[in-house]
Amino acid sequence: MALFDKIRGEFVDIVEWLDESNDTMVYRFERYGNEIKYGAKLVVRESQVAVFVNKGQIGDVFSPGMYTLETQNLPILSTLMGWKHGFHSPFKAEVYFVSVRQFTDLKWGTKNPIMLRDAEFGPVRLRAFGSYVIRVKDAPKFIREIAGTDGHFTTDEISNQLRNMILTRFTDLLAESKIAVLDLAANYDEFSQFASEKLGSEFEEYGLEVTKFLVENISLPEAVEKALDKRSSMGVIGNLGAYSQFQAANAMEAAANNPGTTGGGMGMGMGVGMGVAMAGQVGQVMNSPAPPNQQAAAPPIPQAASFFVAVNGQQTGPYDAGALAQQAASGSLTAQSMVWQQGMAQWTQAGQVPQLARLFAPPPPPPPPPA
Repeated sequence: MALFDKIRGEFVDIVEWLDESNDTMVYRFERYGNEIKYGAKLVVRESQVAVFVNKGQIGDVFSPGMYTLETQNLPILSTLMGWKHGFHSPFKAEVYFVSVRQFTDLKWGTKNPIMLRDAEFGPVRLRAFGSYVIRVKDAPKFIREIAGTDGHFTTDEISNQLRNMILTRFTDLLAESKIAVLDLAANYDEFSQFASEKLGSEFEEYGLEVTKFLVENISLPEAVEKALDKRSSMGVIGNLGAYSQFQAANAMEAAANNPGTTGGGMGMGMGVGMGVAMAGQVGQVMNSPAPPNQQAAAPPIPQAASFFVAVNGQQTGPYDAGALAQQAASGSLTAQSMVWQQGMAQWTQAGQVPQLARLFAPPPPPPPPPA
């Protein structure tokens, strides 16, 4: 049986690879002694590239299609092996099939929080995670730089290195953006695009291409998120006084609808006590001063009546009642003086204005002599 396998391995007629996995990037075609029969068929399927390697040197690269392995189809390998006049016997070469399809749903995420300075919250720690998609862009370069002689190279063998590169560049991008923490969610698309562009050149050094980069979440520590939730709840509640009244009223209603079940009168007494306590709470809430923006405005303080006085055709004043009484006593204001105040239709003699007529009343007669 072993002899049969050896003979069958020396004369391989078809060189191909059927990928049944979801993570294999490079597969080396295995056969006895690396011998391939002259005239064998090479089958390269879509999403594959076949790379021939001889004595550590990369030779011919085949894109999707079916090929007959002859001298004319292997110009580089023929030069490396010195086939000047052709050959008709089995030859030795390693064949690596490289998958050039897109490898999706590769994960990235921060192992430790990213320390940043936020304009609103000050120093904060952020965690971020997402996914990305890659594919092999340059198969020979990928074999030289990454896969080497690995006969079965998978995404797990390079994911850690790629993740470290992503985190380094993404952290720098996040810090340079100076976007407020509460506005980060509105910029996920922009972060994804910028990160993809920034990582492109570094991935190309490995023969890879980033076809998609996604930021799924940037989050604060759990304690900070709980504090933000409380702050949001306070904003939703709004008027705390009205909310307290509503809560107290609901508690009273629940107590009234749930009579005591222990000891008859004792249960009733406990219910009455709870009702009195709830009523006291409601009374305190009702008697508590209303917020400044809800207090009733006090009426304006009444102002003393004042008048303007016409003197030699010129308007003077306004004068309050005390000043007008002094003018009347000195004689500068008479009953014929023209006066006016807000609300009057026209200038009027002071003696005809009820508020001022008393200033010009005759003095009372002298008191009678004592009896």
